[in-house]
Amino acid sequence: QVQLVESGGGLVQAGSSLRLSCAASGSISSINVMGWYRQAPGQQRELVATITTGHSTRYTDSVKGRFTISRDNVKNTASLQMDSLKPEDTAVYYCNLRGAPNWEDFWGKGTLITVSS
Repeated sequence: QVQLVESGGGLVQAGSSLRLSCAASGSISSINVMGWYRQAPGQQRELVATITTGHSTRYTDSVKGRFTISRDNVKNTASLQMDSLKPEDTAVYYCNLRGAPNWEDFWGKGTLITVSS
C-alpha cells in the first residue's frame, strides 16, 4: 500500500503564492505518476497537474503559467508551487499517485486552499 500526506494549505490573498507538498510512503512503484487534483464545494474533482517519474508534466489550462509541479524521486515527494492565486483556485487539493504495473490510484486526505479577494 501507499500512503500520501499533503501539507501547505491555508488562507491567502489573491495574487499571492503558496507551495503545497506531498510525501509518499509505502510500496511505491519505481515507475509512477504523481499529481495534484482539486475539488471546490459543489464541484467535481478535477486534475490540476501531473508529473511522471521521468519529469514529464501536464497542466490544466486554467493554471498554466501560474502553477509549477515538481518531484524528488529519491525522497518520493511532489510539490505544487502556486503563484498569482485567484479566488477561483479555492478548493481542497488532493495528492494522487498511480504506479506500474496495475496503475491503482492512491489519494491523500486533502488540504484546503482558500484565496480571498
